[in-house]
Amino acid sequence: MESKGFIFGASLSVPSVQELAKELAKEPLTKVPPRYIQDSPIISSRPSSSRPQIPIIDMQRLLSQDSVQSEVEKLHLACRDWGFFQLINHEVSCSLMEKIKEETKEFFKLPLEEKNKYRQKPGDVEGFGQAFVVSEDQKLDWSDLFSVVTLPYYLRKPHLLPKLSHSFRDAIEEYSKEVDELALKTLMFIAKALKMKDEEMKVLFSNGCQVIRMNYYPPCPQPEQVIGCTPHADASGITLLQQVDDQLEGLQIKKDGIWIPVIPHDPNAFIVNVGDVIQIVSNGEYNSVDHRAVVNAEKERISIATFINPNLGVELGPARSLVTPESPAKFTRIACADFLQNYMSKKLDSKSNIDQYYL
Repeated sequence: MESKGFIFGASLSVPSVQELAKELAKEPLTKVPPRYIQDSPIISSRPSSSRPQIPIIDMQRLLSQDSVQSEVEKLHLACRDWGFFQLINHEVSCSLMEKIKEETKEFFKLPLEEKNKYRQKPGDVEGFGQAFVVSEDQKLDWSDLFSVVTLPYYLRKPHLLPKLSHSFRDAIEEYSKEVDELALKTLMFIAKALKMKDEEMKVLFSNGCQVIRMNYYPPCPQPEQVIGCTPHADASGITLLQQVDDQLEGLQIKKDGIWIPVIPHDPNAFIVNVGDVIQIVSNGEYNSVDHRAVVNAEKERISIATFINPNLGVELGPARSLVTPESPAKFTRIACADFLQNYMSKKLDSKSNIDQYYL
């Protein structure tokens, strides 16, 4: 498939939820429009001292000869048993993380007419708007987003990144580079944890596709009736997420049938999760995990997700070094570009995308 001018998918245009929330704040007795009301109330499991939180992985321990073996084992258990972990001591500078947070907040503070300059074009999902909206009657998430393909460079849309303010664009450029370096290091340690050949992981993610998505979740007067982000598993290899306000809960993962809030370990930790691509590559040893975002009545919440995808020209399938007569391939092979387009062309629905690729 020719990658130049690649379109991931399309999403129907919908009103800005941030603007809707502003109107509701002026008229507190006004109800949330029916299209945002979920079919059943959003019930969360509250964190408690007896409930474990997602594992913490220390990048400096992975990089140290003295501790790498034990930390790789921790990484293996985190990916196998949780599909999520918090990554600390990761070398992305604290000042850069603060910079991208502040620039993202400033973007969502812009007047609607300014943000609309970056609105998604018909037939595309990049830009300002919402994703995975494929019909006029489906339920909508209580959120706005701004997403942009940052790598490889030739896939960047000329009306998006180049048109942003200098400070926002520079922050994204620097952040994209540092997070990409961190992601590739992390993927190589995941390969080590899986006992797959390093070269197989390198080939998959060399000149890979990186997408950065900023999510804005406005306050809602009926928070238990709406969802910030529909339950889903990511299609990516891995996703690295940082929350702009680390004290504000919102992200939840499904563990043993229960929704567990993710409590950030520290303001500079990345929350990392395994996506469908790694589930396929690992031949099912690691699984992508359903997660969702909930909202609250008083405060806005912002998060920044960086999706690390393989090179669009590669073929996805179980790593050949992991396929044996005792452990035969569980997934069919598919072009990466087709896999991602298939994911983005439908509404979010748990793990329905990857389920179709089982042999």
